[in-house]
This record gives sequence, C-alpha cells and structure tokens, in this order.
Amino acid sequence: MKSLIYLDWKRGLKMFVASATLSLSMVSTGSGEALAISTSQKVENTIETLQKSDQRWIQINLANQRLTAWEGGKPVYAIVISSGKRSTPTRIGSFKIQSKHKSTRMRGRNYDVPNVPYAMFYSGNYGIHGAYWHKRFGTPVSNGCVNLAPNHAKWLFNWASLGTPVVIQK
Repeated sequence: MKSLIYLDWKRGLKMFVASATLSLSMVSTGSGEALAISTSQKVENTIETLQKSDQRWIQINLANQRLTAWEGGKPVYAIVISSGKRSTPTRIGSFKIQSKHKSTRMRGRNYDVPNVPYAMFYSGNYGIHGAYWHKRFGTPVSNGCVNLAPNHAKWLFNWASLGTPVVIQK
C-alpha cells in the first residue's frame, strides 16, 4: 500500500511540474515584455518536439477529422474520427492519457450511454473512445469527446498507455 501511495504522489508531482512548465511557456520580446504563446503555437511546438523523439503520441486534427498515432516522427495508424459538434466542441491543446477503461458508462446533460468501449480520458470527462451508436465518422457529432469506430478504438487502446501525449489542433 505504501508503494502505491508513493507512486500516485510521484505521478501527480510529475503531472503538476509538466503542467506548470507548459503554463509558464513565454516568449520574450526585445523590450523585455513577455507575451504568452498562443495555444496553436504551443501545439505546433509540442508536435515538433514529439516528432524528434521516439515516443508514442496521438495527433487529432479537427479540421480534417483525422486521428494519427505516431511513434516519434513516423505515423503508424491513421483513422477518421468524429469530434465535438459546434455546441459541444472538443478541447484544443496538449494533453496526456490519464485513465483507460475497456468499457464505461458515459453520462452528460443530454446523454446516458452504457458500455462505451475502449475509453481513454485525457482531460476530465474528455476522452477518445469507441462509438457504436453512430456511423457518422468524419463529421463533428459528439459531445466533446473524440469518437472512433469500435475496432479502431480497440487498436488505439491497446497501443497507447497511460501518459501517452494527445495533441489536438484545429
């Protein structure tokens, strides 16, 4: 029990330090003023860094409704997704897989869906998961999550691990 608590504390500290580092990313101008880097520039910087690594990571492009699984600079899997509709958009930014569930119930203001397959949450209730209730992939129809066909969600679920970076861009 003691070692589990220590590992949870250590993981939490690592996530806090990483979040603080991203939050404090600043650009210094010649006059000494600091300007915050735009979200899109942070995302581009993260992509550039990940492509130079050998790390597994997930890129989601909302403009073309595509998800690409990468190993460093090499794409290993690409699929069509359904992201959040205009009224319930998918969040943009850099995240990490925080939890994984082979099956879970998802509830929200206008939905209650049992047995959602291969769910991986990256920011609160925002996640990547299989969607058996529609076949409108390529169209933003979700409540903010990233929907995949169940067979693709299974592949991604087995490939990704906790902590895998998820980069979402317009």
